Amino acid sequence: MARKRVKASPPKIGTLNEKPLHAALRGWYARKGDRFEVAVDGSLIDIVRGKLLIEIQTGTFSALRRKLGKLVASHRVRLVYPIAQDKWIIRIGDDGRQISSRRSPKHGRVENVFEQLVSIPTLLNHPNFSLEVLITREEEVRRQGLSRSWRRKGWGVQERRLLDVVDRWVFETPEDVLDMLPQGLPEPFDTEQLAAALSTPRAVAQQMAYCLREMDAVAIAGKRGNAILYRRSEGA
Repeated sequence: MARKRVKASPPKIGTLNEKPLHAALRGWYARKGDRFEVAVDGSLIDIVRGKLLIEIQTGTFSALRRKLGKLVASHRVRLVYPIAQDKWIIRIGDDGRQISSRRSPKHGRVENVFEQLVSIPTLLNHPNFSLEVLITREEEVRRQGLSRSWRRKGWGVQERRLLDVVDRWVFETPEDVLDMLPQGLPEPFDTEQLAAALSTPRAVAQQMAYCLREMDAVAIAGKRGNAILYRRSEGA
């Protein structure tokens, strides 16, 4: 399938240093009548749509913990987060020319959001908060000298570029997250069984179970050996 570049919205006041992925997502997400880079209660908001505050985050959720916690007290807030289903890695030389381009063997899934949601799991219990996950195709531009990791041999990420948005998931309540539990999952279940049912690494299943527990959507139901058992909470 041919890759399609998504055109980023033109830079506005306060956005000249904005990263390409963030700018492109804002342009893709924007609607007529939206306002951009608006100061609300001492915080700069990416998009204001009527009474809804929209924050686009391409990095860690932990960096937004205090900001979101303050805003949801008196505003409806939606956090938008991209996960790359497909990614092309582009290497740029010191002269600015492209050296190579290859497709990454890694494919992101919506379940990868739990890697970040562990920082703010209880926010979904708040009626003013919602989370939207965008499944994307992206380019990741790497340049020499931007990383100290010996594994990457000095190659670090310079920027990410949006090619396309292929799917979107909206989570407004803990029940929306609970609906992600696969059909046929035993009751109670452990994270090894959850990982197998989702076809994900166990670390992802552990993060998902932790978030559901913090949301009071599942409860601990004992142990099987060293494995913690979980079951849906009453009324969930």
